[in-house]
Amino acid sequence: MPMLSDYAQKKKIDFFLKPIPETAHILEIGSGDGWVGKYLKTNNWQNYLSIDINPPADIIGNILDWEKLCLNPNFFDYIIAFEVVEHVDCFQACYDLLKSGGKLLLTSPVPGMDWLMKIFETMGLNQKRTSPHDHLVDFKTISVFSDKQIKIIAGLSQWGIFTRD
Repeated sequence: MPMLSDYAQKKKIDFFLKPIPETAHILEIGSGDGWVGKYLKTNNWQNYLSIDINPPADIIGNILDWEKLCLNPNFFDYIIAFEVVEHVDCFQACYDLLKSGGKLLLTSPVPGMDWLMKIFETMGLNQKRTSPHDHLVDFKTISVFSDKQIKIIAGLSQWGIFTRD
């Protein structure tokens, strides 16, 4: 794994995953190689489900088709979408799937700094993108969620915890 991606994974575990109660119902969108699920399952989280357009996710499909995929609205305590929202506008789908008080955990490049992330990818320091970043969005402008905690990491990445009303 590229050096910066490995470092970011460790920081995401501490910041996002460790505070999640082990009994929480968790949906991960865009699970990729499955590292989040492996971590959660290895450390006793019991109610984890992943969705991605490619295997090895638990559900193969697009989150925008959540109703067709038989996911229940107002069900999840946590939705994890690391490096996803720059590919697809799924904020409304996440809001619909979260319980009241549920949390959406997000990471995404800072829109104005994506050019530098591309350089890091070329240098092998960061994971390669799987599809274009054609939906880069500043987390402060997301209107679906009113309760937002946002932090900027090294001026390059935005991390957010969005709570459903």
